[in-house]
Amino acid sequence: MLKIKDDVDLKELEKFGFTYFDDKRSYRYGCLDLQKDWLEIFINNARVITMASDKSILDLDVIYDLIKADLVEKVNT
Repeated sequence: MLKIKDDVDLKELEKFGFTYFDDKRSYRYGCLDLQKDWLEIFINNARVITMASDKSILDLDVIYDLIKADLVEKVNT
């Protein structure tokens, strides 16, 4: 499982196309697919990265950019 590191300010995600969402029960950052108008990647309260689809090249590019920026760590479940 991939997770945003604990010492990373989540506002850093905005540089990678993420937007902050607050639905009163939880907060999350999401990366929108503007063509489909839905969340492709989101990061929940526990900083865990979830992908809506594993078929989008855009998703893989964003995850790759986060890893290269040293914002992501792999954790065991």
